[in-house]
Amino acid sequence: MEKAAIFVDVQNIYYTVKQSYQRHFNYNAFWSRATAGREVAAAFAYAIDKGDSKQLGFQQILRNIGFEVRLKPYIQRSDGSAKGDWDVGITLDVIDYAPKVDVIILVSGDGDFALLLNKVRNACHVTTEVYGVPALTAPSLVCSTDRFIAIDDELLL
Repeated sequence: MEKAAIFVDVQNIYYTVKQSYQRHFNYNAFWSRATAGREVAAAFAYAIDKGDSKQLGFQQILRNIGFEVRLKPYIQRSDGSAKGDWDVGITLDVIDYAPKVDVIILVSGDGDFALLLNKVRNACHVTTEVYGVPALTAPSLVCSTDRFIAIDDELLL
């Protein structure tokens, strides 16, 4: 049985799914599809902590599915912009888990992860899968993975 590690860029998926489909990502359907016939070594969902009750409920749903939820504080800058980027945290965790698993599953459309996937594929001989919204996933990310799985109707609420 393949061993898999899952890494979900919650903010990226929320906004790309919302922009493309005006719907929400179905984490239960994703989990069923991504873990079928696999042992899950680790599953992380990286999110921003704003502390509101709706978000706390969503985080509990993720935990109930099987994710470890990693939170970073929401930072509002004086110019009105916001910061809440998990790229470095995701990268560090992928590097830690790549030697321990057969498959790295990344749920994101962020092209910054292309270098990471190329690195772990070559250094650790791990298979990579990316789940992303086709129209909003960086072409470099699609090219850097062994399997690109489009987020479409069956993965939407």
